Amino acid sequence: MARLLLLFLPGLVAICAVHGIFMDKLGSKKLCADDECVYTISLARAQEDYNAPDCRFINVKKGQWIYVYSKLVKENEAGEFWAGSVYGNQSEDEMGTVGYFPSNLVQEQHVYQEATKEVPTTDIDFFCE
Repeated sequence: MARLLLLFLPGLVAICAVHGIFMDKLGSKKLCADDECVYTISLARAQEDYNAPDCRFINVKKGQWIYVYSKLVKENEAGEFWAGSVYGNQSEDEMGTVGYFPSNLVQEQHVYQEATKEVPTTDIDFFCE
């Protein structure tokens, strides 16, 4: 089913038809380095393999580097998830794909900016193509 997606970027408005599904939200708030959540928070290294249970998540192999872009604020009994993308040559097909992974899966190696901005999540944060 095609849906129209309206994107607002500074100085740009784009309307495009996309195919996909809006999945259940994993959280209502996230921590970011900036108000738009576009800057990288940190670089982390995977301590073990992780197989994504659905399209909101990314597959990770032990030893892979992950750029972290946001950290979901933990709610109730939910796990703590971060959003990021895999970097490295171990999984070329996953490079550049942004998705969630358990925070206890990784160890932050370098913090670029502190995640101090609390921002509400939106439906697009949990959209799957």
